[in-house]
This record gives sequence, C-alpha cells and structure tokens, in this order.
Amino acid sequence: MLFDTHTHLDAPQFDEDRDETIARALEAGVSRMINIGFNRETIPTTMKLAETYDFIYAAVGWHPVDAITMEEGDLEWIASLCSHEKVVAIGEIGLDYHWDTSPKEVQHRVLRSQIGLARELHMPIVIHNRDAHEDIVKILKEEKAHEVGGVMHSFSGSWETAKLCLDMGFHISFGGPITFKNAKQPKEVLAKVPLDRLLIETDSPYLTPHPFRGKRNESAYVKLVAETAAEIRGMSFDELVQITTKNALERFGIS
Repeated sequence: MLFDTHTHLDAPQFDEDRDETIARALEAGVSRMINIGFNRETIPTTMKLAETYDFIYAAVGWHPVDAITMEEGDLEWIASLCSHEKVVAIGEIGLDYHWDTSPKEVQHRVLRSQIGLARELHMPIVIHNRDAHEDIVKILKEEKAHEVGGVMHSFSGSWETAKLCLDMGFHISFGGPITFKNAKQPKEVLAKVPLDRLLIETDSPYLTPHPFRGKRNESAYVKLVAETAAEIRGMSFDELVQITTKNALERFGIS
C-alpha cells in the first residue's frame, strides 16, 4: 500500500491520459496520493482531483517560484480551503534560488506569511527548497515552524541540514533522484534518517526515477523509489512500504 506524498497529477503533461495514469498507480499498489496545488492555476485543479478521487488528498499553498504573483486575499483563500476535509497540508511553500522569477525578499515574505497561517490553523507544511538550505533553516527557526512540522519535499541537502530539519519535527521525503547512480548525497542522507521520519514521493511529472529518467514521471513509479530506498536501508520492500505509508498517514492526519 504505497503512498505517493507529492505529485502533480493536474499538470498539463497528463491532460491526454490522466485517468489511465491514476489507474496505473493503483495497479502498482499506490493506495494514496497527495496532489499539490501551488499557485492560482493549480489550487483549483488540485481541489477538483481531491474531490473526484477518494484516495487523492490535497496540499495547497504558494510556490516560491510564483511568490511574485501572490496578491492580497490569496492567503485568506488558502486559509478557507484548509477547512476542507481533503486538504491535509499547506504547501508546497519555501525558497527557490535556482529559478530567477521571484525576488528573494518576496519569497521570504510569502514563506513567512504561510508558516504563520499554518501555525494559526495547526496545519503541517510541505517545504520546497532549491539551493537555499541556509535561509530555509533560518526562516523555519525564526517562524517557529517546529510548532507544526511538516515535510522537506524531495530533499537534496546535506545530512547536517537534514538534522536541523529533523530537530524541528520535519519528515524527510525522497523521490526519483535516489535512483540515480551519481546521487551520492541523497542516498547518504536517506541511510541516516530515522525510519519514523522517512517518506517517499514522485513529484511527478518531474524527477523521473531510473530506468525511465528523461521521460514523464508518474505516481506508479513511486514503487521504484521504494525499492531503492529499501535497498539503501537494507530492509525488505514490504517493510519499507509499511513504514513510509504509516508515517505519511500520521504526518498528514489521515485515518
């Protein structure tokens, strides 16, 4: 009973075969998925997916790449959606210093406001962090993110950064990159993360695992992530799946 904790099934890459993609995930043993709504366009389509499929849940927030587009009233919109029974987290939110689309100060302001909202509503947060490890940790500490915790999505940082996030109550999630031959650091971090804080994901349609790297990712491929994670941890596939699914259900408050 695999749990893909981070996917974008509403992405245009799935417009031709979305239902078939979801069916393939179920056939691969994926029992639950969290779809991520991260801006004005994807929040409504994420909510529609969550309302259509019993096994798809939603996280809603404002992505750092789109921070510059966040307007007055959008935070209240996110807050209003958090009362929906299928919304389980605020995210993905965070910092992205790779794509130069939103000024850093705007990203910081938008991130801080959403952490504040999460604390107010007692909702976990899903953190996107690209090339911003030091600032992410600093802001999470300053905004008391430990009061709600959450998930460090598609973790790419060092073990030192992972430890700081674990100390603040975060789970660490890994996706396709752990299957890459040259992904030394993610594999090393995965080997050290406490089992009760470990999650798996696809981030589909992005970050496709080996042997499909370079093609469109999909939720069914979380099985490949789980197989590699089990190998790295020296445990059976079934045990790894049982642990990560239990972690996800508890982290997101899903019965």
